[in-house]
Amino acid sequence: MNQDAKKAALRMIPYGLYVLTADDGKGNVAAATINFVTQSSFAPPLVTLAVKADSGAYAIVKQTGTFALNVLGKDQKGAAFTFFKPAKVEGDKISGMGFTKGAASGAPLLSDAPASIECRVKKIVEEGDHHVVVAEVLEAHLNKPVSGRPDLVTLEMKDLGDTVFYGG
Repeated sequence: MNQDAKKAALRMIPYGLYVLTADDGKGNVAAATINFVTQSSFAPPLVTLAVKADSGAYAIVKQTGTFALNVLGKDQKGAAFTFFKPAKVEGDKISGMGFTKGAASGAPLLSDAPASIECRVKKIVEEGDHHVVVAEVLEAHLNKPVSGRPDLVTLEMKDLGDTVFYGG
């Protein structure tokens, strides 16, 4: 395979940025920036995402079967970088960002994220360095009113600058 062509072609896939959060209820909380995410069904509402197989977030998602997907807004570049590192919970903040616990999932919902989606795992495909999680949407939250196209609110990988890539 031509490695340069593979890298360029895979980098042509647009990526939104999200913070996956999970809580095992025993004091272990994870939050990680992820970008392999898509809606995969209308009825029932399903999302499909890939999570780094050796991450703490994946371990909690696999154990509990629940998580939240927090949509990052265009003005939240700093949050994307914050959650590239392991999260720390201090009071009502996770890595410095306010959160509440989701009633449907128990996972942290970032208060400043434009939206959060609480999910329950339906299936995990354990292939590659990221495992694919198919999850049912249990509850959706809008923290900020959306005018115009909702997808234009989402922070995308390309918004982080010309030298930040994922994939390829």
